[in-house]
Amino acid sequence: MNRNVKSVAASLCAALMAAFGAVQLRADQTPQERIQAATEVFSEIMSAPDKGIPQDLLDKAHCIVIVPGVKNGAFIVGAKYGRGFVSCRANSGRGWSAPGAVRVEGGSFGFQIGASETDVVLLVMNARGADRLLSSQFTLGGEGEVAAGPVGRSATAQTDALMRAEILSWSRSRGVFAGISLQGATLREDLDANQVLYGKRLENRDIVKHGVTPPPATASLLNVLSKYSSAEAKG
Repeated sequence: MNRNVKSVAASLCAALMAAFGAVQLRADQTPQERIQAATEVFSEIMSAPDKGIPQDLLDKAHCIVIVPGVKNGAFIVGAKYGRGFVSCRANSGRGWSAPGAVRVEGGSFGFQIGASETDVVLLVMNARGADRLLSSQFTLGGEGEVAAGPVGRSATAQTDALMRAEILSWSRSRGVFAGISLQGATLREDLDANQVLYGKRLENRDIVKHGVTPPPATASLLNVLSKYSSAEAKG
């Protein structure tokens, strides 16, 4: 092997190791730390009225998924990876449920050029989408229609595409928040993280649908969801 080939091979190995390291960094955070990161992501997005999620969509959503810092593993096919949380409207239509942990892998996340990670927010707009989301594994764009969400707290959302979509998706990379057509990503419930938060390996459907008491660590996320949401679902 000549010197140039060795140099290229060494550079490629270094890039692969760096990519796997970036993916592992977020995975090594505790669930409590990821809860705080999700809280900060949603608060920052919604605190900019001209760039946030439209209020009418948030008020009508059945569930929300927040995944802070999805990592982009350069040179590795399907290496996009993140861990976050899902919360749904309580059965009474008031407030949000205790959050269940999720893992997201693969798919298209709208990474900007030069960005190594992106924050992802999903709104699930009907009961059918919520039921699919709470299965043990769910493929976006495969089992449910996903559309890029509009930006701006007062933006009109009454378009045919948005009215038909089960799930609306947004991403924030390098400070830019925009709707994305998120396709091919797999969402799985994260039983290990639920074990840490709740003391047992609860499934997300049980957490969300059966009125599980939110642990203290999740209070910050639920508070910020309530702050920016209507007290009662309208959809």
